[in-house]
Amino acid sequence: MSSPLGVKSLLVLTVLLLAWLAGFLSRLFAVIRFESIIHEFDPCHLAPHSELLDILNGLGNEVWDLFNYRATAHMVKNGYYNFLNWFDERAWYPLGRIVGGTVYPGLMLTSGSIHYVLTMLNIPVHIRDICQISQDGQPVLGGHVFPLLLLHGERLGWLRVHHQPDPLHVFALLLMGRFSHRLYTAYTTFYILGLICSMQIPFVGFQPIRTSEHMAAAGVFALINAVAVLKYLQSVMSQAEFRHFFLVAAGIAAGAVFMVVVGLTWMGVVAPWSGRFYSLWDTGYAKIHIPIIASVSEHQPTTWFSFFFDLHILVPTFPVGLWYCIKTINDERVFIVLFAVSAVYFAGVMVRLMLTLTPVVCVLGGIVFSRLFEVFLKEEEQSRPRTGDSSDEEDDGEKNNKYDKAGKLRKMKHEQQSSSDGLGVNIRSMVIVAVLMVLMMFSVHCTWVTSNAYSSPSIVLASYGQDG
Repeated sequence: MSSPLGVKSLLVLTVLLLAWLAGFLSRLFAVIRFESIIHEFDPCHLAPHSELLDILNGLGNEVWDLFNYRATAHMVKNGYYNFLNWFDERAWYPLGRIVGGTVYPGLMLTSGSIHYVLTMLNIPVHIRDICQISQDGQPVLGGHVFPLLLLHGERLGWLRVHHQPDPLHVFALLLMGRFSHRLYTAYTTFYILGLICSMQIPFVGFQPIRTSEHMAAAGVFALINAVAVLKYLQSVMSQAEFRHFFLVAAGIAAGAVFMVVVGLTWMGVVAPWSGRFYSLWDTGYAKIHIPIIASVSEHQPTTWFSFFFDLHILVPTFPVGLWYCIKTINDERVFIVLFAVSAVYFAGVMVRLMLTLTPVVCVLGGIVFSRLFEVFLKEEEQSRPRTGDSSDEEDDGEKNNKYDKAGKLRKMKHEQQSSSDGLGVNIRSMVIVAVLMVLMMFSVHCTWVTSNAYSSPSIVLASYGQDG
């Protein structure tokens, strides 16, 4: 007989696989409705008109951006290092473009890796077919499927293994006095490996150590090392000596860090914040200083209609789940609370950042519905099993009830339990049916939004004939 733990693990795995399959298939609406076509391309990346026609005829109307497909095909044919040194004479015609140092090669590497694995398994698949399937979310999320997958996969993966992955999360835990050796090991390892790996991308280069946007993570790295040293000194010094040392060291360290950051910024070693980053804090900055950023539709503030259009029933359940996490706070829920609060702010500032809000909204909505079903699907407590003297006790109870005064009859056990329970079977059933109806409407709404609003190529106009 299988153990309950094994059945639970199998059920969790099955649900996750079905959720992944549903999410993948929902992004194929554009391919099903409009076939595989080129859309949302940048005219500045295109070659002359005659060469463009040859490329289109050879492509067979693929879904990928033209430049991304050509870059992937070039990398698969000539190798990764040749791709890094590739000068594309067809892009930015007639100037051309140095590709290796001006692109993020994540999409190309992902599709190329899939093609390499399938080739090793002796499964012949053309690279354009892999580009189409791997980038099936292009009409849905504008090409941000893989970056979002890696972003949230990295966060949730490290949260699952080490429980403390994010600089803001670590900083909040340090302020709350939740320092631990596991926290120190997890973040220092994560920061060093992540920093080294990110600098291997030519387009990134030394930006993680020379831009102001990355200084917060470096500051948290220095802070957690300082806290680790202070924890060690606290164990070997007396309380009075440690207090005096802490005050002196904290003042000197704060002044030194401030002077170093200001000096490096003034010397130009550390670049100031970019205009796009400034526009997240000051919504009117881009309109005044960088109008081209403000002119992009994806950089506009999010309307209230967009929140309901994208989230539906998750809009009212999101704050309830956030309240539950705050009420039962721990190290992991601190991360969810910080993620939710920061994502809500940034999603309100810029409409494209709604993509970063939806994962945590789904998590908190799942917590709410899980708790709700736990309450309303909870089985009634079974009454105690009857013993051999139970019949005699009932007879004695009936005799006593016969001779008691009117209005003072004692209630039986099942009568007391039913009267004290405020949620009857009918109320529970009504609430469960209502919640299931709402979830069904939510599923229908999401399917309609994905298939109609977010799966329409910008170069194809859909219409209905007389037959519907």
